[in-house]
Amino acid sequence: MDLNYKEIGKRIAHRRKELGLKQSEVEEKADLSQKYLSNIERSISIPSVEVIMRLALALDTTPDEFLVGTMQTYGDEWKNISELLRNMNSRQLSLARNFLTWLSEQQL
Repeated sequence: MDLNYKEIGKRIAHRRKELGLKQSEVEEKADLSQKYLSNIERSISIPSVEVIMRLALALDTTPDEFLVGTMQTYGDEWKNISELLRNMNSRQLSLARNFLTWLSEQQL
């Protein structure tokens, strides 16, 4: 599955505007550097899995709303996962990404 980062940026911007938030407010909530969200929304920067998770948490949605354009409701489970990812170092995040990639390919 190829990700369309231009569409991801548009979806993030749409959700932010839907909530009436400024880019700076979302950057603060998601602990992002200044102007990084602007770069993501304009598809200049490609966000990591961790950043997508933080943005989903800050914009009170699920990552799939940004990645594939649909929002699934799982209660607070995705927020719990996001919090786990937030505290991981780069090696742990790499392992988590590999595991999630493997898991998404399984026929469960």
